[in-house]
Amino acid sequence: MDVTADDNGNDKTMADLDIMRIMEMIPHRYPMLMIDRVVDITLGESAVGIKNVSVNEPFFQGHFPSRPVMPGVLIIESMAQTSAVLVVATLGKESEGKLVYFMTVDEARFRKPVMPGDQLHVHVTKQRSRGNVWKFKGEAKVNGVLCAEAIYSAMILDEK
Repeated sequence: MDVTADDNGNDKTMADLDIMRIMEMIPHRYPMLMIDRVVDITLGESAVGIKNVSVNEPFFQGHFPSRPVMPGVLIIESMAQTSAVLVVATLGKESEGKLVYFMTVDEARFRKPVMPGDQLHVHVTKQRSRGNVWKFKGEAKVNGVLCAEAIYSAMILDEK
């Protein structure tokens, strides 16, 4: 894991994470793995997840066959998974593979449909953390246009 330090010598940013590294960090697997890459990682603060939305996604078979739209709950799940990768990267190797559970989802707004062929950029920013509870603001964008946003909190569990 490539980490660079800030002016005080503190680890601050890290290199982009590909799908293989993401699967080492969080337990999600197809068809529930909702991010393909994590970029722009600032440890303890923020990250950007990337989801390449394909017409082959299983949810498009029923949502909706005549006009496929990515379900909003799965967009929020992509926010949560991006946040989980940020938490694991921040806490270190001993936290890899631990489960992270939603506690709250607030102020969720869906502004524009996400369709097959879109590349979803999921921007997450830590609002606070206390013990094993973390709170985030997430925004999902396609081509810089806001498609969805939410504030949510999650708990990382000690058992795997």
